Amino acid sequence: MENKIHVLYIDDEDNNLKSFRASLRKDFKIFTAIDGEEGLKIAQEEEVHVVIADQRMPGMTGTEFFEQLVKFNPDPIRILLTGYSDIASVIDAINKGEVYRFIDKPWNIEQIKNSIKNAADIFFMRRELKEKNLKLKKLHSEMNQFVYSLSHELRGPLMSISGVSKLAKMEVSDPNVLEYFDMIDSATGKLDDFIYKMLDFYRSTKIDHKVTEIHFNDVVNQQMIAYREKFDLTSFHVEVQVNQRDSFFSDEAKLRVILNNLFSNAVQFQKNTSGQKRISLTVEVYDNQAVLVLEDNGIGIEERHREEVFNLFSRATQRNVGTGLGLYMVKEAVEQMGGKIHLESQIHEGTTVTVVLPSMN
Repeated sequence: MENKIHVLYIDDEDNNLKSFRASLRKDFKIFTAIDGEEGLKIAQEEEVHVVIADQRMPGMTGTEFFEQLVKFNPDPIRILLTGYSDIASVIDAINKGEVYRFIDKPWNIEQIKNSIKNAADIFFMRRELKEKNLKLKKLHSEMNQFVYSLSHELRGPLMSISGVSKLAKMEVSDPNVLEYFDMIDSATGKLDDFIYKMLDFYRSTKIDHKVTEIHFNDVVNQQMIAYREKFDLTSFHVEVQVNQRDSFFSDEAKLRVILNNLFSNAVQFQKNTSGQKRISLTVEVYDNQAVLVLEDNGIGIEERHREEVFNLFSRATQRNVGTGLGLYMVKEAVEQMGGKIHLESQIHEGTTVTVVLPSMN
């Protein structure tokens, strides 16, 4: 039957080979070899699930056979037969041949049969796991391509809609019509922001680290230019201070995800009352670590919400802003880089978020 377990048995005693085949051929598909060389040839030509080899054989010992086998086919589960007590051979077999178990000679049929079945279970579980890992890798690659393709495919039409809306607003004067175009602009802006959030979410949770040397002055200055283009900061007093005394290595994409979401939250969750709005960003790099502190004087977070704000799609306010992804992405990115995050907040007074990241060099 094709669904039988395939067993290769190597022994230099022909009587043992005949006895093995006669006793187990009804339960398993049996291959036998009189020495290691013949066993290696069979293992190359046939599908083998379990390999059993006698340790003491002329020319090539069982351990040496397994050592050669794993070089071209490490998948079969290996069982060593030994008829003498030799701790050195046992250790050698473990280190070089990666042996599943040992069986003392003379063996009995039930012991061999149970060992083969247990070994085959391991073989097929490993095969299944390997196949699932390959599928996951393929899915990960496809998802990576899909996310970036989707972002470009969506942003193109969005930019067209936004551009046409701006042109149309220049040609009409009816307040009602202008209000409709403002609604279009608001909706396209929110959708564009959500696309960026999805990309950030993927970068911070699904993509492996890409470690480079980080120059925080350059990174922060670039981000501040982007923030001033994206947000109306005319009513904000923004303080930025970067002190980098040491070299620092990290994943720049994930670092930007952290800065983007912390700054975005500080802007969006401000008070609607009069008075100066303040955001402070401080970066200190020393002792092989970077400490990022972002402080604002916004609406703050109620105590009952502080523990859950890092959860996926969690919001600490009823305001119709944000996606509920920001702090979750920050926490995921920080933890993936081996860092820590701490939040302090007082309702109606503001929030301070401290991120400590180790250098990844």
